[in-house]
Amino acid sequence: MKRQTLWTYDFTVITIGSFVSLVGNALSNFALSLLVLDYTGSTFLYMLFQVSFQLPIMICPVLAGPWLDRVSRKKVIYALDFLSAGIYFLLFLLLRGGWFSYSGLLAVSFLTGIIDGTYVVAFDSFYPNLITEGNFQKGYSVYGLLVDLSELASPLAAMIYYRVGGAASLFAINALSFLIAACFEVTIRFRETHMDEAPRETARSAFGQFRQELREGVDYIRGEKGLLFIALYFMVSNLASSAEKLQLPYFLNNAARFAAWPVAAATLYSILLNFTTAGRLLGGAVQYRLRIPRERKFAVAFFVYVAINVLSGTLLFLPVPLMAVWFFMDGALGVTSYTIRSAAMQSYVPDNRRARFNGIFQMICFVGSVAGSLLIGALSEVFPERVILLASNALVLGAIYLFIWRGREDIKKIYNRDV
Repeated sequence: MKRQTLWTYDFTVITIGSFVSLVGNALSNFALSLLVLDYTGSTFLYMLFQVSFQLPIMICPVLAGPWLDRVSRKKVIYALDFLSAGIYFLLFLLLRGGWFSYSGLLAVSFLTGIIDGTYVVAFDSFYPNLITEGNFQKGYSVYGLLVDLSELASPLAAMIYYRVGGAASLFAINALSFLIAACFEVTIRFRETHMDEAPRETARSAFGQFRQELREGVDYIRGEKGLLFIALYFMVSNLASSAEKLQLPYFLNNAARFAAWPVAAATLYSILLNFTTAGRLLGGAVQYRLRIPRERKFAVAFFVYVAINVLSGTLLFLPVPLMAVWFFMDGALGVTSYTIRSAAMQSYVPDNRRARFNGIFQMICFVGSVAGSLLIGALSEVFPERVILLASNALVLGAIYLFIWRGREDIKKIYNRDV
């Protein structure tokens, strides 16, 4: 039977909308990091700022999951994008007027974390419905490419930030991006049916109903050992990934090491990040054109998990040219593991359970992120950035053995499928 086309109207619309908002976010997020570092001069306050964003992202998914199995995920997606457009436009107006407040930015970061924590569950649960049968690997490789292409905006963000003298204009671009994305998303035609399959409401209190549905989601992931092993591994991986946030402070704190290069240290770092993007683009293109044999998907993912952590742990010990090679390899491998995992998990979980599962999965992952940011922020006051990165990635290698290798038979049931 002839395979259905991936590029339907709905998939094209969600692709355009996602790309526009991703570019805007890449510009503003990089500028916001520079803004906080420049004004505070403290790596710990910078990491605390990251925690203010991550904390609601850890909590909101598990709270939003049961609700998103009952309501239109499409409406939630475009409503949150309209709200984000308003928030970033207000930030633009405030910064243009000379306002800066660390505590105020912490509050804004917390609010955007609430929005993102809800949005990611809604998007992850809705996106698979817009991919035609048999095209999951292609569909997720396309989204991976969008994320990677948006990262090309980082050097542009650094250039605008230093030449214009601030982040205000970047927030204006982000506000416009979210507005455009929301306008595209409103036009999606897919008719959602998961609300019809959701558990019927009973006479119990709203909290009791929520608690019951949340318990069902927890029981589901506990009963699926492969999903549980994957979630626990990514919790540890996200903890260690928090150390990657030390890469930018390392470049700023060791600018003399990079004095031979004709650009500022922050700009050099943003350029190196583009080698990661180039690697991801190549890896994504390969994923789009070639199908990994079903029986080899787990083996490929396992190799990638090991290789990425070896690359990340040794990165800052290398000269700049080798850093570029390492960034490129990290990108090419990373998009491969992302495509395998996302396509496998989202096609494996039933639609009427997907939001609850994604909420719990995101919460488990972000427990690692928040714990990692707090721990690594404190350690950065005592230990060099390079030592922290090396130790954190060694920890992940242990988690790969404990969860991925020892749980390989259960994980293969999820990864080694045609999707």
